[in-house]
Amino acid sequence: MNNKTIGNPASWAARNLQAGGSHVAASTATLGGDDHAEPQVRDLSLADLRGALRAGMDDFMASRTDAMFIVVIYPLAGLLLMAVGWQMNLVHLLFPMLAGFALLGPVAAVGLYQISRQREAGEEASWSDAFGVTRSPNFGAILVLGIGLGGLFVLWLIAAHIIHAWTLGTSPDSLSQFLTQVFTTSAGQTMIVLGIGVGAVFALIALAVSVVSFPLLLDRQVGVPMAVVTSVRVMRRNPGVILCWGLIVAALLVLGAIPILAGLIVVIPVLGHATWHLYRRAVA
Repeated sequence: MNNKTIGNPASWAARNLQAGGSHVAASTATLGGDDHAEPQVRDLSLADLRGALRAGMDDFMASRTDAMFIVVIYPLAGLLLMAVGWQMNLVHLLFPMLAGFALLGPVAAVGLYQISRQREAGEEASWSDAFGVTRSPNFGAILVLGIGLGGLFVLWLIAAHIIHAWTLGTSPDSLSQFLTQVFTTSAGQTMIVLGIGVGAVFALIALAVSVVSFPLLLDRQVGVPMAVVTSVRVMRRNPGVILCWGLIVAALLVLGAIPILAGLIVVIPVLGHATWHLYRRAVA
């Protein structure tokens, strides 16, 4: 039985914010990490993907209430982002916002990696334990890498805006006008092809950088450069398997986004837990 208590929410939040702030300050100067040994990467197969997904589902079923509570902010943030885009007459960026928002998924799942890590060690875990990542010695590095993915998301939106301006010109007055331009004109078809191509490049960069980097930062005292390099090495050693993983992630995110992003409350936890188990299979 778990006898841990968190006190009232205000005091719990204050303690964690204070601890997190202290760790950010302490780790800012050591973003290069203390462990300079290069992690060894393994060969992966499609069986590893199936095993990671099964283990992720097991973790989700064991802690589904806590996991769903942790990531409920993710679809809410997505809806808020789309509402802001609509209000600011950025109709042409609504789909890029929704598609590119997946670039931030690894950041949203950090707390889920912590839950999987504790369950793997035979410990009980709850939603409050997930926020224990703020007390990790590597929290500063995790934060920096998260900011990096946020910057990649912003660059994608800028690229999408440039593609729209180059092909269709000015912003449409309504969603129906935009859809008509996209699907009934040659300029719209050009925009689709360019958008898919450029978006695929951004998705590939995000996948290479983050496929195992966040779990690695949580698990070991490595720095941001080592975590990113290791993640890229995993992809270079297993390009077909990692690309397949990226397609699985994309397909599940699309399915989760269909009912006004509500399905992401389930999809994100399963993928988050599965990513931890994929990391365990990919890095010795």
